[in-house]
Amino acid sequence: MNAESSDPIDETAKAETAALAACQRGDRDAFETIVRNYAARAAGVARSILRDSVGAEDASQEAFVRAYRAIHRFDLKLAFYPWFYRILKNVCLTRLKKRKIADFSLDSEDAPPVAAEPNDPSDSAARKELRATIQGAMDTLSEPHREILHLAHFEQLSYAEIAQCLSIPNGTVMSRLWAARKALKKVLGPLMKHHE
Repeated sequence: MNAESSDPIDETAKAETAALAACQRGDRDAFETIVRNYAARAAGVARSILRDSVGAEDASQEAFVRAYRAIHRFDLKLAFYPWFYRILKNVCLTRLKKRKIADFSLDSEDAPPVAAEPNDPSDSAARKELRATIQGAMDTLSEPHREILHLAHFEQLSYAEIAQCLSIPNGTVMSRLWAARKALKKVLGPLMKHHE
């Protein structure tokens, strides 16, 4: 390994820390870089919690505004995303309370699109049906199980990152994720047989 090579992840983290430090000094342009880096991810998380595409966009924008206003309290030694995730989650939960939504149903048009081969309608239909099956199964799970599955499988966060996002120990992440997967498998078993 030569001295000139560097880890792109380290370089990305350094660039993000520099942008966040600039934000803390009042540089709005630097925060726009942060927003661009996390906008799609934030909208996906908000859509997962709110089950509403339009509301998800609004909630993610509100979360970015709140994050910018609170950026002076952010510790630059920590990762940004877990800190931001907690802000975003709180915004979404507040919106759910205001709308008094008790049923977390997810209509198919609110779901993120699944890529399908453009010339194969049967493949597209099968993917759509599978997506609906998985979404239906996810909807039956408790909020903590849905949340941890989303973070692990859709966000693809590590156990340590999930622990930071949820403010729980790593061991709790592992046990909660195991329980969530078991619950999902229990629901999916009969559904998958029905769709075969």
